[in-house]
Amino acid sequence: MTIRIGDEAPDFTIDTTHGEIHFHEWIGESWAILFSHPKDFTPVCTTELGYVSKLKPEFDSRNTKAIGLSTDPVEDHQKWIGDIEETQSCTMNFPLIGDNKLKVSKLYDMIHPNANPGPRTAQDNATIRSVFIIGPDKQVKAMLIYPMSAGRNFDEILRLLDALQMNANHQVATPVNWKKGDDVVIPPAISDEQANDKYPEGYTTLKPYLRLVKTPE
Repeated sequence: MTIRIGDEAPDFTIDTTHGEIHFHEWIGESWAILFSHPKDFTPVCTTELGYVSKLKPEFDSRNTKAIGLSTDPVEDHQKWIGDIEETQSCTMNFPLIGDNKLKVSKLYDMIHPNANPGPRTAQDNATIRSVFIIGPDKQVKAMLIYPMSAGRNFDEILRLLDALQMNANHQVATPVNWKKGDDVVIPPAISDEQANDKYPEGYTTLKPYLRLVKTPE
């Protein structure tokens, strides 16, 4: 199946390094970031998993859970975690899905639906390099796809999460390169009259369709 922004994130039950999880139940009332890896013991993914572990306080402050996926069994993940913690000076503090049967990879359209489980190389699974940001309503809010050669920028993923939460909480949009504290955009669907009521302290109109206002508290 093809996954699009706004779709319900496919639910699944699967084994992880933190035991069996039921995905939607695991998300609960939180936001979630699901990010995937083509193979254990790969260099770029090792650095990514370490960095995400270090970001846990940032995710916690945003009511967000992280969960990784790799296409090897959980027992291999446990061995890989030792390398991750040693080389990245971290403690792995989030679950890593064992997707050796490609169940979740196919469910989330990250690999050809006819791909066969079994002995596979990282190159065989090269497309399994996605990030899905999922809201408490279990809808997919954003997706990013990276090649194996380029490490993901999790600072940007964190910034994107902030923008998505700003939109969800205040019904505003965010302009180019927006960061927390910057002005935000009043969507065109909100009339000037509604904007005047909503923002009594005022806003800046650059064009009728481009109105900026201070970040809501």
